[in-house]
Amino acid sequence: MLRGQFDLDNATPVEATAIPDVLFERGLYWASGRSGVVNLVAAHKWFNLAALKGRADAISLRREVAEMMSEAEIAAAQREARAWMTAH
Repeated sequence: MLRGQFDLDNATPVEATAIPDVLFERGLYWASGRSGVVNLVAAHKWFNLAALKGRADAISLRREVAEMMSEAEIAAAQREARAWMTAH
C-alpha cells in the first residue's frame, strides 16, 4: 500500500518526458486488452512512437499488430502518432 503523498503541483506529465519504455508499455496495454478492450489502432500508434524513440523491439510488435489491421486502420494509427509527436 502506498503511504505518502504525490506532489501533483510539480509532477511532470508522462507526455512531457515520453521515454521509450512508457510508450512501449502503452502499446502492450492496448494490444493485450488489459483494459478489457483490444485497440489495435492505439497499440500500433504507441509501438510506432516507442520505435521512433529507440525501442527496437517495438518494431516487430508494430508489424505484428499491423498484420491484423486494415489499411485504413494503419493510416489512422499513423495520423495519431504524427499528431502526438507534433503536440509533444
